[in-house]
Amino acid sequence: MRTPIKNDRRIDHARRRLLQAAGLSLAAMACPFPLFARDGAPASRSRLILLGTAGGPTPKADRSAPANAIVIDGMIYVIDCGNGVARQMVKAGLDLGAIRNVFITHQHSDHNADYGNLLLLAWAGPLHTRVDTWGPPPLKEMTRLFLEMNDYDIRIRMADEGRPALAPLIVPHELTAPGVVMQDARVKVTAALVQHPPVSPAFAYRFDCPDRSIVFSGDTRPSENLVALAHGADVLVHEVMYLPALDKLIATEPNAKRLREHLLASHTTTDQVGRIATEAGVKTLVLSHFVPGGYPPIPDEVWRDAVAPHFKGHLIVGHDLLEI
Repeated sequence: MRTPIKNDRRIDHARRRLLQAAGLSLAAMACPFPLFARDGAPASRSRLILLGTAGGPTPKADRSAPANAIVIDGMIYVIDCGNGVARQMVKAGLDLGAIRNVFITHQHSDHNADYGNLLLLAWAGPLHTRVDTWGPPPLKEMTRLFLEMNDYDIRIRMADEGRPALAPLIVPHELTAPGVVMQDARVKVTAALVQHPPVSPAFAYRFDCPDRSIVFSGDTRPSENLVALAHGADVLVHEVMYLPALDKLIATEPNAKRLREHLLASHTTTDQVGRIATEAGVKTLVLSHFVPGGYPPIPDEVWRDAVAPHFKGHLIVGHDLLEI
């Protein structure tokens, strides 16, 4: 027979007091990830921060444009650079000088609008070390043109403020195929091709950190490649689209039929997201890149109730600056 709920609560409260007396924080108690590497040495803890959780190119009042950060040993890996990403990083308390790698999932303006601006604004502050950037073509040409566009400001600041040249600090790498993208002492990054027509190539990324694995879907319709990439992952951050609200939103658009066709062909609905996470066997599903966004905002419970019947793991409705 099940113990009464009130006794469960007493036991849980006592457990919390014992753990706190031992010097463990409530956050550490809640953490489902191992604290030791496979060789028995203490593992570096990864931090995942959702910098922006809106979907689509137009600015939203309640959510910032798509961007994420993973922090390991103080070093920052940025995933997508939507509008305002530098400010979101500052609001999250992150050091712009600690950016070491930037990953772009695909060349759509809500994911790359501040690619150059992030690096320029960081360089105008504490950034003076090399940053490797990764993403589909034309990443190299984008980098070159951005530096050319801002050449006047860059030269002025070099002369007036004694800053190093910016161009040598940015090293772009164009990706056209799946596989291991980058590996350093802290993380291994693997890319998979996903489908986001008409944008091609588009990538999802998996970060195998010392303590856990984190996958970002990027923008995609349901994808077997993504399921394979996310297999057994600890965390899957996936875009999501809620059809009932979508139909209301686009009903007022003059190109409503064409816009609806595009969204259905290139994004993932709430029920599909849940099934993808279940098929991949991920432990935690984080909803992000919400479509539609804006006002009136869709309550968290609506998103949760639409996904939960299809996924029985840990489900998180993402918000800007949420750390997971």
